[in-house]
Amino acid sequence: MDSHEVIREVLKGTSAKQIAADMGLSLSLVYKWAEPPADDSGSGASSPLDRVGQLIRISGDPRIAQWVCEQAGGFYIRNPHNLATSQQLIPVTNDIVQEFADMLATIAQSSADSVITKDESKRIRARWEELKSVTEGFVKACESGAFRPANEPAPAPAASPAKAGGGTNPPIPAKSGAGKPVTGAKG
Repeated sequence: MDSHEVIREVLKGTSAKQIAADMGLSLSLVYKWAEPPADDSGSGASSPLDRVGQLIRISGDPRIAQWVCEQAGGFYIRNPHNLATSQQLIPVTNDIVQEFADMLATIAQSSADSVITKDESKRIRARWEELKSVTEGFVKACESGAFRPANEPAPAPAASPAKAGGGTNPPIPAKSGAGKPVTGAKG
């Protein structure tokens, strides 16, 4: 989904007038954010979403995406580099179970004295992020047909959502992996 489409959807549930007033902007500018960019034959203006995406692409730093996700009460999960494409299902499933066991072991070790320190919290967070990434890799592999029956043909690649004249924003570059924002309760 392009940024102007996101803004258009947001404006269905939030008053453009209120946004303009709270941000000290003109109402027409807020409405322009919901229009396709001028180079796509629209009269839209570069929105804050466009700017954030540009900042992430230029810096290559996913902490910006993490901060945005935190503002929405969520978190950022990196997509894994490699999807399991020719591995057996049972060993891959066992890897996820082991990651979960490692997470529980980290929690158990950290809470053994009935206190969790700042350093222990960081270790728990790191294990949690790793577990989410590994699990996301498994789900992506499932969705791509990596574990289909041997006699079933491979699924056709998904069509690109790109549009003529620019399409969607390119993926966010990352120093180790790609990323995907996930909103919801922290944890």
